[in-house]
Amino acid sequence: MGNQLMTGSFQLMKSINRSLILNLIREKGPISRADIAKLTNLTPPTVSNLVKELLRAEIVIERNLGESSGGRKPTLLTLNGEMFHVIGVDIGSHDIKLILTSIMGKIIKRNALPIPKDITNETLLALIIESISLLLENEEVDEEKIVGIGIGMHGIVDVKSGVSIFAPNLNLHNIPIKEVLEKQFNMIVKLENDARAMSLGELWFGNGAGVDSFVCINVGYGIGAGIIINRKLFHGNNYISGEIGHMVIDINGPQCTCGNYGCLQTFASGPALVDTVKKEIRLGHPSKLSEMTGNNLELITGGLIHRAALDGDELSKAALEQAGRYLGVGLTNLIHTINPKRIILGGGVSNAGDLLLHSLIQTINQRALTEAAKQTDIIISKFGSDATSMGAVALILAELFTSRGTETAANY
Repeated sequence: MGNQLMTGSFQLMKSINRSLILNLIREKGPISRADIAKLTNLTPPTVSNLVKELLRAEIVIERNLGESSGGRKPTLLTLNGEMFHVIGVDIGSHDIKLILTSIMGKIIKRNALPIPKDITNETLLALIIESISLLLENEEVDEEKIVGIGIGMHGIVDVKSGVSIFAPNLNLHNIPIKEVLEKQFNMIVKLENDARAMSLGELWFGNGAGVDSFVCINVGYGIGAGIIINRKLFHGNNYISGEIGHMVIDINGPQCTCGNYGCLQTFASGPALVDTVKKEIRLGHPSKLSEMTGNNLELITGGLIHRAALDGDELSKAALEQAGRYLGVGLTNLIHTINPKRIILGGGVSNAGDLLLHSLIQTINQRALTEAAKQTDIIISKFGSDATSMGAVALILAELFTSRGTETAANY
């Protein structure tokens, strides 16, 4: 696919001064050239020249909305939000979810494909390519106007090389995602761990906007965290920061998929919740879930447990409360280690909302060291099941709008 226009536009957006101007227009727009010069400390002629290039490329558009203190009204600049698009991909344990958005993060289209069992590196890569191609099929949006593909992938990823080092829930190693997709689609591809991507999405568009330090927790098939410190995404030395699902809560606990015993995710993840409920029903505990599944316990899912709990099923309510307590212990440890201003919960298990939050917050209140620590903000992600996909979109926007890559959003 000849993608000369997009490559040119991407390079145009990426220089340091252009990134400064673009991010300012994104955050503060509509904004005048004079205000841009003041806020960036660039000279008015420099701003004027750079804006001229951005207008020519149709990345920025002018609006005559300004108020002046007499004389000619200033023209204000705003992003051409509908002109360019981004693809966000969430590669989970069971499916690939995709969204197509504007560069303002507005969702235009979504799609999902199941991941079959016994997947290999090659078949997974083919499936990702197929899912992106399907998203683009019969779409009015010109492929030439797509800026890039962001991917949130569960497990350990090498952010620089764009390789999935270990995807534990698919039991795959060393998948060269960035290299294969950039070659296939001829556009920039950024890969990040799903929880870290999610935290970047919350920083850019969601419940982390305006908060300097927070942690985003993805509670689904596993449990991971994305840590933002001073508006920067923290990766750690070997890209394993935030693997809180493997924080040991009970050294005598059940064995985890990682080989250790008593990890947090053996108590509070989606599969742990399902296992707890199935075990209790087998021991004779009455539950509406038996009726809901026609006594086929293998049909029980986290979503079904949530529905049963809302319907008054005592076993399901108790299981969600217990998961909340264990998560509360894990989050208390996190508060004592990082002391974030806010913790944002995303992923499938977080859909249980108040059924989970009540016991989680109660546990933090019992265990946190100080009154201030007990009051740490705990809220649910703004994006629900789109949280990782939106984070994947933010990976590309962070490349476009900041001169420091995905580490931070510019802070004015």
